[in-house]
Amino acid sequence: MALTVLCISFLVFLLLGVPVAFSIALSCIATYWAEGFPLELAFQNMISGMNVFSFLAIPFFIFSGELMLHGGIADKIVNFARNMIGHRRGGLGMANVVACTLFGGVSGSPVADVSAMGGVMIPMMKKEGYSADYAVNVTTHASLCGALMPTSHNLIIYAFAASSSSGLLAGHNVMVKGVSIGELMFAGLLPVLVLMVCMLFAAYWVAKKEGYPIRPDGSSTLDKFAGWNAVITSGVAALPGMFVVVIILGCIIMGITTATEAAGIAVVYSLLLTFVGYRTMSWAKLMKAGAKAAKTTGVVLLLIGVSTMFQYIMTILEIPDKTAQLLLSATTDPLVMFLLINLILFLLGTFMDMASTILICTPLFLPLAIQMGMGPVQFGIVMLLNCALGLNTPPVGTTQFVGCAIGDVSVEQVMKSILPFYGALFVVMVVVTYFPAFSTWIPSLIKGSPVY
Repeated sequence: MALTVLCISFLVFLLLGVPVAFSIALSCIATYWAEGFPLELAFQNMISGMNVFSFLAIPFFIFSGELMLHGGIADKIVNFARNMIGHRRGGLGMANVVACTLFGGVSGSPVADVSAMGGVMIPMMKKEGYSADYAVNVTTHASLCGALMPTSHNLIIYAFAASSSSGLLAGHNVMVKGVSIGELMFAGLLPVLVLMVCMLFAAYWVAKKEGYPIRPDGSSTLDKFAGWNAVITSGVAALPGMFVVVIILGCIIMGITTATEAAGIAVVYSLLLTFVGYRTMSWAKLMKAGAKAAKTTGVVLLLIGVSTMFQYIMTILEIPDKTAQLLLSATTDPLVMFLLINLILFLLGTFMDMASTILICTPLFLPLAIQMGMGPVQFGIVMLLNCALGLNTPPVGTTQFVGCAIGDVSVEQVMKSILPFYGALFVVMVVVTYFPAFSTWIPSLIKGSPVY
């Protein structure tokens, strides 16, 4: 009865257009009421879910990214990437991939990455002879690197969602419980590198096939190499902005601070860099960055609070166990099971925002993944990749809609030429899913013992 009330009410609220956070909250309250639980318990769960010290990293990371976004860091990164590889066939597309990856490390947000880099690169690429759909696809797909970077607040959301999951890891005879935020930050570095390489290949292959750039007169000439002096000069100018990643990881490696405290340091560094170093920040921009960070933080913390109510109900109703039994009735082969989990996560990610998918699906599928031999660190990267891919797929497709708006091109037109870029992401997804070392090698090396 309770499970029926939960599922039907949640779907009805979604169909009525109620935001996901409120749909979760209202369906949980309906279930509490149907089960005879005191409603005070629902709000106690909600408050306790948000009242966690490590969640202070969320507003810090978001604010730091907004400061970098409004502080002109994007222009310097674009200049560096263009000087480095902009003279090759499809060079501006490949420069876009590098720039989006680098700025993703600064902002930690795919949407912020598309907004910043797309605003600069997409009009530039169209002017230089690249089609609008190519420019949008390169930008939106490369921006997904931001979801896996150390500055991503989604890493913290996943760590919270995974905190209650534990079990004996199949094939290793190791008991695992929850996941370390620091380990997650290092786990995303190698997958990001692989993703960048795959996206560079896709951008080059499409550009070579289509003959980009195509000038207005029909020619396909390339720009001259700016020279190593220009590369070095622009690289030095962009380096301070990208140094925020080094600060965060360095503080964690050396044991100077926790991830939360490192996020606070990142905010102070961003303020000093944009106000004193580059002198590109104004009080008006600061207020705009603060307002955007406050709005995003409020949405994320509300989702965390209501998801705590949701997780309590899932525990009482044994929903994770029932989900595992259902999937295990279909297959017991780990390879097939991981494929099924990926497909489900991808489909859910196409119509739910990233934080919602992480908070709802992690308690459902992580225990099963552990039972099948995939540790919480590896599963976290798989989860974030799927959610990021959902950001670029209709009907929700936040990053895609932002990119299309900047490029003044329809979603339908962009979808017609999206397959090579989807293929690059598919390669990364397969590698991370079926080869654990790609996500666990670096954190294991840092920790000095195996990380799963």
